[in-house]
Amino acid sequence: MRKVILSLFLTSSFFVASQDLNSANNDEELNFEADHKEFKYENNFDGILNYEVHSKVSKDKRLNFSMTWDNDYLFASKRKNSFANFDDTLWLCVGDTLSNDFRVPYDGYMTSHFGPRHGRPHNGVDLGLRTGDMIYAAWSGKVRYAKFNSGGYGNLIVIRHHNGLETFYAHLSKILVLPNQDVVAGDPIGLGGSTGRSTGPHLHFEVRFYDIPINPELIIDFSKRELRDPNLFVHKDLFKGKLPAVKSKTVIPDVDKNELDTDHEAQAGDVLAGVAIPVADKVKTVDNKKIVPKKEFRKYYKVKSGDNLTKIANLHGTTLDKVCQLNGFKASRTIEIGQLIRVR
Repeated sequence: MRKVILSLFLTSSFFVASQDLNSANNDEELNFEADHKEFKYENNFDGILNYEVHSKVSKDKRLNFSMTWDNDYLFASKRKNSFANFDDTLWLCVGDTLSNDFRVPYDGYMTSHFGPRHGRPHNGVDLGLRTGDMIYAAWSGKVRYAKFNSGGYGNLIVIRHHNGLETFYAHLSKILVLPNQDVVAGDPIGLGGSTGRSTGPHLHFEVRFYDIPINPELIIDFSKRELRDPNLFVHKDLFKGKLPAVKSKTVIPDVDKNELDTDHEAQAGDVLAGVAIPVADKVKTVDNKKIVPKKEFRKYYKVKSGDNLTKIANLHGTTLDKVCQLNGFKASRTIEIGQLIRVR
């Protein structure tokens, strides 16, 4: 009799867990591998998130562009794509509600721009940070690549977006997402660091169209932490990387040296457990005196089976409206097991 009861308990537990997982992923059947290394989808995802753009690119046989979905190969076109024969102009919407808007990947000052550097191309921009600072997804999409890259990027995340672009986040100290995982703009995806070919902690951030790098400053005004324009027109000159004649200057904030220590370095386990991560505010000057405000603490919670936004808010002594405001989504938003929710 005891064996029968035990068998029924195990069977029901498995059924409940399966139901919870399916309810969190209504559109696709999701399997989470036992070794926790990747998400695998049963619908044979073809890698296309923007069929309209892909259709237009594919029709031009002179381009011969390819863009596979490969979690192991960094460049999905195997470096074959070139803008040499790109004579058309494509319109991409990089700031609409379908793309869940935009979030600057890190609110830091720029230490290096796009273009030639030390005799070699620098295909992105570098943003100064402290090891352990949180990095966010710029747009919504799906994680294509998330692991250590021996080619110099170090711990690297590549996200393919619904707007037709891909973004690279390099030199991370920790990766907090998995290949094939869906992300929303503003979701925490990793912690800044200095892995790979790097001389100090920073985020190397790239924007690519079918593997061809675009100067991120042509799309994003990093000084204002916003998009220059919700409409992006892709043409041959865009890939040359030259900024407009008048561009916004990126201001380096006046930071107290005491704020640049690493005493508060966050670890991946801390974040996933919901431990607060201190973020230093910018130093303000009043009557030639520096006023250092109190540090703001950001706290994250990892969604578990049976959780909902109201339950999470009550658990952390806050309100549903506040949680929605911190994460930039509506109260009706479906949350997934393993997702990081900001609660402070």
